[in-house]
Formats: sequence, C-alpha cells, structure tokens
Amino acid sequence: MESKANVEEIDFQKYLLVVQRRWLPTAGVFAAVITMSSMYALSLKPAYNAQGSILIKTSNTSSLTGLGQAIGRLEALTTNTSPSDTQVKIVASNPVIQETITALNLKDDKDKPLTIDAFIGKLKVEALKGTDVLQVSYSDNNPDLAAKVVNKLMDVYIRENRGANKEEAVTARKFIEAQLPEASRAVQRAESIFRRFKEKNKVIALQEEASEAVKTISKLEEQIAQTQAQLVDATARSQKLQEQAKIDSQESVSVASLSQIPGIQQVVTQLQEAQSELEVERTKFLPGHPKIINLEEKVSALNSLLEGRVQQSVGNSGTVSKGNLQIGELRQNLIQEYARSEAQRVGLARQVSSLSSKWLSYKQRANVLPQLEQTQRELERQLKAAQTTYETLLARRQEMLVAENQIVANARIISPALVPDKPTGNKKNLAIAGGGIVGIMLGVIAAFGLDLIDRSVKTVKEAREVFQYTLLGVIPSVSRKGKGSFLNNSERGIPKVVGRDIPQFPVGEAYQMLQANLKFLCSDKKLKAIVVTSSVTKEGKSEVAANLAVAMAQVGRRVLLVDADMRHPIQHHIWEMTNSCGLSNVIVDQVPIPLAVQEVMPNLYVLPSGVVPPNPVALLDSKRMASLMASFAEDYDCIIFDTPTLAGTADAAVLSKLSDGILLVARPGVLDCPSANATKEFLTQSGQNVLGMVINGVNIKNEPDSYFYYTRSSVESASASRTFVGEKQVSDRKLIS
Repeated sequence: MESKANVEEIDFQKYLLVVQRRWLPTAGVFAAVITMSSMYALSLKPAYNAQGSILIKTSNTSSLTGLGQAIGRLEALTTNTSPSDTQVKIVASNPVIQETITALNLKDDKDKPLTIDAFIGKLKVEALKGTDVLQVSYSDNNPDLAAKVVNKLMDVYIRENRGANKEEAVTARKFIEAQLPEASRAVQRAESIFRRFKEKNKVIALQEEASEAVKTISKLEEQIAQTQAQLVDATARSQKLQEQAKIDSQESVSVASLSQIPGIQQVVTQLQEAQSELEVERTKFLPGHPKIINLEEKVSALNSLLEGRVQQSVGNSGTVSKGNLQIGELRQNLIQEYARSEAQRVGLARQVSSLSSKWLSYKQRANVLPQLEQTQRELERQLKAAQTTYETLLARRQEMLVAENQIVANARIISPALVPDKPTGNKKNLAIAGGGIVGIMLGVIAAFGLDLIDRSVKTVKEAREVFQYTLLGVIPSVSRKGKGSFLNNSERGIPKVVGRDIPQFPVGEAYQMLQANLKFLCSDKKLKAIVVTSSVTKEGKSEVAANLAVAMAQVGRRVLLVDADMRHPIQHHIWEMTNSCGLSNVIVDQVPIPLAVQEVMPNLYVLPSGVVPPNPVALLDSKRMASLMASFAEDYDCIIFDTPTLAGTADAAVLSKLSDGILLVARPGVLDCPSANATKEFLTQSGQNVLGMVINGVNIKNEPDSYFYYTRSSVESASASRTFVGEKQVSDRKLIS
C-alpha cells in the first residue's frame, strides 16, 4: 500500500484540459495533416505486386566428394537466428540491386536511372517462418516489369552466391599457396636446429644413454665402496708398520734401498769404527792432541763420503738419517713390509680417485640428460608441427583445386514470379486513416508544446500550488455566447458591478461566499480594513474590490470603498463619479472626509483617488494616512482599499501595515508563474499579513476540480439569460435612439 501511495497517479483529466485549452492549434494541425494525407491518397496509382520464392540450402556436393566441405556452408550466427535471415540481407544488398537495375535498365518517373533507395522502397524480402524459403516481392505500376524484376533479382542473387562460393575456394587456394614456401622453410629450420642440437650435445639415443648411465653409476659406486674399504685396511696396516719400524713414509723406501748398497754399508762401518776410536782417544788425550785431530778429520772425511754416496743414491727426493743407514735384519724386514704396504695404499687411493672421477663424470652427464631430453622433445614437437603444417597445406591446396570445379549455389528458385493480374489492396483509405492518426498525435503534441511554452497560471489548482494561501473565493467568468466575459467588458473596459451590470447569480453568490469567508476568517476579531491587490495588471482587483464592497453592503454592513490606486484610478469610472476630489486631496489639502466620500448605494460609500500625485507612496506612508485610518475605522464597519499591483510598486505593502491584511487577487490566464513566484517571495520577505486569495475570472470548463457551490449547467443557463437580457437592452437603446 505504501509503494502505491508513493506512485504519482496519471491525471488524464488534466491532459484533456490541456487539449481543450489548445483546441484551436490542435484542430489546425489535425486539419493540415488530414488534408495532406488525403491529397497523397488521391495521387496514389494502382500497384501490382509480383512474388517469387527461393529455397536456401547447404550444397551437398562437398559432402559427396569429401573436399571443401566448409565452403558454402550456411550457419546461423546466434541461436535466435537462422541462415535465412542472413540471406535476406544479401538478396536486398546494394550489389545485387544495382546489377538488377542495370540489367533491366530501370527508370524512374523522370526517365532517370532508378536509385537503389527507390528500388528498396518497392522491394520486400522476408524469410517464411519455420522454413528455409525466402519470399521476394516487388511492387510497380507495370505488372510485367514487376515480374521481370523479381525473376532477375533472384537470378542475380543465385549467380552471386555461386560466384561467392567459388571465390572462397580460390581465395583459400591462393592463401595456401602463399603459405607453402614459408611452411617449407619452417620445416628446414626445425630440422637444422634439431641436428645441431644432437651434434653439440653428442646425442644419439638419450633414452638408452640414460639407462646405461644409471647402470654404470651404480657399478662405479659399488667399486668405489670396495676400494675405499681396502684403502682403509691398507692405511691401518701402514700406520702399524710405521710405528714398529719407527720411520716415516718418505724414508722407508730410501732406507730399504740404501741398506742393500754394499758401498754405503762399508762407509757406514768405517765411520762407526773411526767414531769409536775417536771416543777412546779423547779419554786419553787432550782435544788439541794430533792423534785426536787426525781422528776427527777421518770422521769428517767419512761423513762427507757417506753423504755423497747417499745423495747419489736417493737424489733430491728426501733425506735419510744416519741412524737408518745401517739397520738390523728385523727392522729391515719391517721397513720393506711398510714400503710395500704404503705402495699398496697409494695405489688404492689412486684407484678410488680414478673411480670417483669416472662416477662424477657419469653423474654430471646423468644430471644433464633430463634437460637434454626436454629440449629434444620440444625440438621434435616443433619439427613435427612444421612437418604437419606443411603436409596439411599441401593436402588442402589439392582439395581447393578440386573444390574450385565443383562449386554450386546454396539456393535455387522454387517458384518464379508470375505476372500479377490484379493490383494490390487500395491504400487510399489506409493513407487517410494513417494521416488522421498522425494528425491527432501531432495536434496533441502541438497542444502540449504550446502549453509548456505558456508560463501563465492556467487553473485554480496551479494558483493554489504557487501561492499556497488560503482560498477564500472563486469568481466565475460568465460568458456571452461562449465568448467574452462580463467581468472584463471588451466594449467599455470598465469593471462591472453585481446586480447592476451583471446578474446576481452566480457571480453575486460567489462574492457573498467571499465576504462570508472573510467574516469567519477571524472569529475573535472582525476585519476592519482590507487591502485588495494583485500580482500584475488585468487580474480584476478593482472589480473584486468593488463587488466585495457591494456584497458586504448588501448584508447590512457600513462599507467604505477607497480607491488607493493613485497611479491608475478606476473606481470613479465604475461608480460614474468625478475624480476631482478624493483620497489625495484629503491627505494633502486636508479636505474634509464628508466632502470627498459619496454614497453610491445603500451602506456603500466610495472615496475616489482624487488628483494623481507625483509620489503616491509618500502619501500612503504619511501620518495623515494613519490618522485617516483611525477615523475610517470609527465611522465604518469595513474599509476596502483598491491598491496598485505588487509588480513594481510598494503602495499595497505600505498600506497593508495600516490595515488588517491583504486580499490577493489572481486570475488564471493572465498571471504568469515568474510574476506569481516574485509576488510570493516579496510578501514572505516583507512579512505581509496575507488574509487569503481570490481566484477571479475562472472558466469552469477548464477546471478539473470543483471549487463552486453551483453546477456548470446553472452557470451556463445564467449566461444564456444574461445574453438575452443584454441583447434586449441593446435593442431597447436602439429604439429609444
């Protein structure tokens, strides 16, 4: 329910009132359009419509031979379309139409070659729903020509279709032939790259090489393990022998070899004897004794000789202590055993190193093999792809050569066009009906366009929405013969008075309602002074002021009507008075009030504006005016001021401060929205007390809502009776004259 309440309802009555207000331009546009459509309908000539049919199908020739099957295949672009929809556009394409026009030498009414647009206007191509049949129709005043055009158009389409299919095969063959050299070069490049890869990496059969490498690595690891175990055993044995022989590994071989040389052993024996003799003689003689000196020289000579022979035997490979030059048989055996053990250990170490080197070499090769295999597979794929592409292109070229000679069309004529013997349906009534519909639409558009351009306030509802003041009264506009208004007599231009110039009903009743609403507006305090004004001129404020005064006087109230419009006074014209003495004279010249005020009807007194002053605002804002207001309030029950409009003047605003408030008059059709908004803003900013507003000159036919206490028929009957009375008065005046 809330969602429905938030949706603005469409006010159809409002739209009807817009058309009603703008009936004249609406009728004019409608008449113009219907006239043009009628003239067009009369100019139409009988037309003949020739029809032919084409069956759309995929050629089966390719499927029978197995070559070029994709050429000429008809497929839908989407699931919601069919191949026939595409062929419809091709049949009606510019090349097909242009060739048909040229072949038949078609001319227009001016004997010029028929244009494609004009041809399309007469052509109709459609796909029959649920079938693969295209229906081609052409309308022309000449039935023979219509049939020829349809048949020629279908022939051209089929020929174009066959040529397009063949062109596909030719284009495909040329493209393949252009790609073959590059495909051949690609194969050669792939083969060359693969060959260089195998030569560079010494690849013969990677799979077998990988299997053999795994076996070899496993065998080498087993040999290395065995040799390393033997090496450990030999190392331990050498260390034990070294400890027993008390010799290092460097001296063991040299000592073993020197112990076998007789010359060295002889010198060692002599050296030991000389050293022993020297030690004995030293116990006997002093150090400088000649015998001691001779023995020392002998020992020195033997040492030199021994060092020379040892150096000559062992070379520069190492040094041998003199204590190891002469050893015992046991130690000699230990040294020899140590030398053999050390030689075995060194041999085993070298064997381990050799096996490890081989294992590392195989291991590195095995680690590289996966990458080589991957690269080889990639190169093999590239080579295979290049070879496959080349072989496919060769096969497709051969297929295209065969397909070029077997191309047929995807369509055939199943029903050629016959010469029509009867014209098509009469389009005159259709043209007139269409013109009527278009005329109504354009008329309505024109009405709404003019209504949007018109910025005036058009109805009572719009006036209330703009001002948002209390609506105290609605004064109807009673027409004469449907034209003119009693409230604005075009002959005299002077406002009329109810009861004297216009009938009491319904206008008089409207003013009675206005004075009653004013009376009950302030129940605790009676309104004494009312300022009547409007936003712009010609809204009937003077008329409302005069008739409101009459309505109040008729109920027994003593009323003073003051013409405070000292710029364009009119109340003296309404009451047929002189304006030589009035409000301006009372304020400026201190003229007594009784001399300026005249009684125009029972309980109604009128004070005209008097002589027009140079500055009316200064007079209304004077102390004299304030004192006059107090005097008026004592003598009269109600004072009504007819003031200038609020547009450009401050008279009403100044005078309203001395009164009880402003009665604002608005007239639809005269007041515009900008002026109304300006008036509303001025009254709000200046803090004026607005009692309410009166909508004057309302045409009840233009009002969607009812603001009246009487029916429309009663208003129209009153208008008719007033028309009769007015005509009778005119005739009586003529007789008297």
